[in-house]
Amino acid sequence: MKRFWTSATVGALPEGGFTVLLDGRPVRLPGGTPMRVEQRPLAEALAAEWDAAGGGKGGEAGPEALPLTRLVGTAQERIAPDPEPVVAELAKYAETDLLCYRAEDRRLAERQAVEWQPLLDWAALQLDAPLRVTSGVMPVAQDPSSLAALRRALVVRTPLELAALGIAVPALGSLVLGLALALGRLDAAEAFRLATLDEAFEEAFWGVDAEAAARRERIAADVALARRLIDLASSAA
Repeated sequence: MKRFWTSATVGALPEGGFTVLLDGRPVRLPGGTPMRVEQRPLAEALAAEWDAAGGGKGGEAGPEALPLTRLVGTAQERIAPDPEPVVAELAKYAETDLLCYRAEDRRLAERQAVEWQPLLDWAALQLDAPLRVTSGVMPVAQDPSSLAALRRALVVRTPLELAALGIAVPALGSLVLGLALALGRLDAAEAFRLATLDEAFEEAFWGVDAEAAARRERIAADVALARRLIDLASSAA
C-alpha cells in the first residue's frame, strides 16, 4: 500500500488501552475495529513500525514493514474471540516434538542429548510433561497425560502470546522450545540455535548450503519477532 499518513503516534482509547493514530485517526483492523493493546510499550513499538513504514508519505509500505501489527491484528481479531483452534494447532507439535528425535549418527546424537535433554527435563519438571525420546524418524507415541499438560500450558497463554507462538513453534519445530521461549527459559538466539543444531552439525562437515542458510535466516527472524512480542506483551501498561 502507499503510505497515506504523515505521522504515527500512540493514542489512548475511551474504553481503555492504546492504539496507533495515523495523523490522529486510529489504525483499524480488517474487521473494522480499532487496533487495541493494553501495554503502552507495545503501542509505542507499533507506532514506530507505522512511522517507519514506506519511509515517508507516498512511499510503498508492504506487509513485511508491519510484522508486529500483523501479529497484534491476528491476536485481536482471530485468536481472542476463540483461542481453541490455535491452541489445538500448536498442541499437535507436542506429538512429534523436534527434541524427542535423536540422530542415528552417534556424534550428533550425543550432542543432541547434551543440548536438548535439559529442555525436556525442564518440561517434565516445570510443565509436568515428560516426553519420550527415540532414535531416527519413526514416530514415538507420547503419554496422553504429558500431551494434556502441554496443552494446558497453551490454554493459559494470552492471545498475544498465542500469536507469537503461532510463528515461533512452527519455525522451531518444537512446542517445548516455543513454551521455553514464552516462559523466559530461553531467549530467541538460544531457541534458534537449539532448533538448528542438526543443520549446524552437518554444515561443519559438508559446508554451507545457500538455500538452507536463507531458511535459517527466516527462522531466526520469526523467532526474534515472537520473542519481541512476548516481551512487549508482558511489559507494564
